[in-house]
Formats: sequence, structure tokens, C-alpha cells
Amino acid sequence: MRLRYLLDTNILSEPLSKSPDKKVLRLLNEHANESATAAPVIHELRYGSKLLQPSRRRADVERYIDEVVLRVYPVLAYDQAAAEWHAEERARLHKAGKPPPHFDGLIAAIAKVNRLVLVTANVKDFRAFKDLAVENWKA
Repeated sequence: MRLRYLLDTNILSEPLSKSPDKKVLRLLNEHANESATAAPVIHELRYGSKLLQPSRRRADVERYIDEVVLRVYPVLAYDQAAAEWHAEERARLHKAGKPPPHFDGLIAAIAKVNRLVLVTANVKDFRAFKDLAVENWKA
């Protein structure tokens, strides 16, 4: 099956929440074979885990990253094509007075150049990017 979706941090983090959204869990399961994530998302997940004190929770988060996220989902890199698209969009949005958060731009660029739908719970953070397909599985 070919890739269709790029999963953002808040979607991949959903199974770790105290009360995970059942719809998101179902969609993660249904679309696992056609989903990927981005290297900046792995950074955000790892960074979040490293901020936790050594504990059972931290161990559970790190195990989830290693045994689920990295085994199930291909991790797509921020490459030259993504850098070119990101630079153009960042400049366009900056000139329009809407500079995007840097990490959102990295993730958006990876989704765009790989022709994937970006799946996020923060649709508003990605709305300004030109011609970027975005879905909210929590809606």
C-alpha cells in the first residue's frame, strides 16, 4: 500500500493520553500501513520524553516510541525539496505578517513534498500553508 498520511506529534501522542480518543485510535489502526511520520515529530516525541523525570511513565513513553512509532511508521526526512518548499512558504507567510512556527513549517514541508495529507489535531497551525492537505482525526 502506498503512503497517504503524515502523522503529527499530537496524533501519535494520543495513545499515551489518560483518556485516548477512540476515533483517533481506530484511525491509527486502520491507516497504519499507509501512514508515516516526520523526523521533526520524532524529535518532539523524544524531547518530551527526556523532559520527564526518570519514572515508569517516562519508560512507557520511550517504549511506545521505540516499539510502536519507530516500528510501525516510516520516518521521513527533511530533505532539500522540503527545505526549498519551506523557505518559499516561510518567506511568503512572513511577508504576509503570518510567520509560521518553525517546527510546524518543517512538518508541513515534509508532508507537502511527499504528497501526503498532514494529520493533526492543530489544523489552525497549518491552515496558512499553501496547497497543504490537512485532516483532523480528532474532529
